Amino acid sequence: QVQLVESGGGPVQAEGSLRLSCAVSGYDSNRYSMAWFRQVPGKEREVVARIRSTGSTTYAASVKGRFTLSKDNVKDTLFMYLQMNSLKPEDTSLYICAIGGWYATLTTGSYSFWGHGTQVTVSS
Repeated sequence: QVQLVESGGGPVQAEGSLRLSCAVSGYDSNRYSMAWFRQVPGKEREVVARIRSTGSTTYAASVKGRFTLSKDNVKDTLFMYLQMNSLKPEDTSLYICAIGGWYATLTTGSYSFWGHGTQVTVSS
């Protein structure tokens, strides 16, 4: 059973930083794509950043240069980290991690497994 658990969200002031973590267990392939999405009520879920098992990363234009994605593998658990710097009020959202096949694109339909999310609230 694949499980994803996010952590690290919370309140922060504008220009501050947060580091989100996503722990993935039970995924039995070493070829994958992991991604962070975010969603606010009434809007569609949007991609923030994606990292492939090769380590290659892709960022949404709105976060490029401010956010950094990385990953780690400890025993049987995959970890994905999102370092968020220079946060803006418009970054306020529920941040949700997902994992899918290596071929997964930047759309929600490409990902098979999802976490429940961690809330990030940026105040001005």
